[in-house]
Amino acid sequence: MAIVCKSMAEIEKMRRSGHIVRQVLDHVRDLIVPGASTMDLERAAEQKMRDLGAKPAFKGYYDYPCVLCTSVNEEIVHGIPSEKRLLQTGDIVSVDCGVVLDGYYGDAAITVPVGEEVTPELQELLSVTEASLYRGIDQARLGNAIGDVSAAVQEYVESHGFSVVREFVGHGIGTHLHEEPQVPNFGTPGQGARLLEGMVIAIEPMVNSGKPEARVLSDKWTAVTVDGSYSAHFEHCVAVSRDGPMILTQ
Repeated sequence: MAIVCKSMAEIEKMRRSGHIVRQVLDHVRDLIVPGASTMDLERAAEQKMRDLGAKPAFKGYYDYPCVLCTSVNEEIVHGIPSEKRLLQTGDIVSVDCGVVLDGYYGDAAITVPVGEEVTPELQELLSVTEASLYRGIDQARLGNAIGDVSAAVQEYVESHGFSVVREFVGHGIGTHLHEEPQVPNFGTPGQGARLLEGMVIAIEPMVNSGKPEARVLSDKWTAVTVDGSYSAHFEHCVAVSRDGPMILTQ
């Protein structure tokens, strides 16, 4: 699949999709409390999407069963919501959400602490991961390369003693959930595809408190850290414009 650059009219459609994703994530964030199940978050998100007139992007995608990915503690991405998974004080939970509206996709992720007693080390993991996302976004400029985005994320994360996951990467997005180019969270400045006006990419640092290695569980979806360390995930969709990066999932 070739890289597809979008018109301003298409980017506005993607902004509407992105706005719905943000509303769903804000709604779900308020429900992340000790004792809630990850299925509680799933049900709330599905109803909110319905209320806002959007369709879920993830449910049915390669037979994925849910509208959210809810990844707790050592789970990196693609955690499947469950009645049995109850959130506990001190946990962190990554919520990844995608919708499609009028044929255009939006996709974003947040990681949220559960309760008031998350350790300072985990608070730093969340802060560094989110900050690395904005370091990457700042490099999503005309004339730069994907490698500039990737390297900005990697350098910031590693300078704080954390590691970036390599098995899972960001991606182009538009009329498909996943389009070219891939957007790794590691790389070399100046390398990779050039950023052109109208390109829209999902930048999504996945950052581990320990080593970077990941493995997928027997459910064939949930990716976890090999060493059992904690993992955080933040994501925005960003359009490349002559006026600089445009975040579509604010």
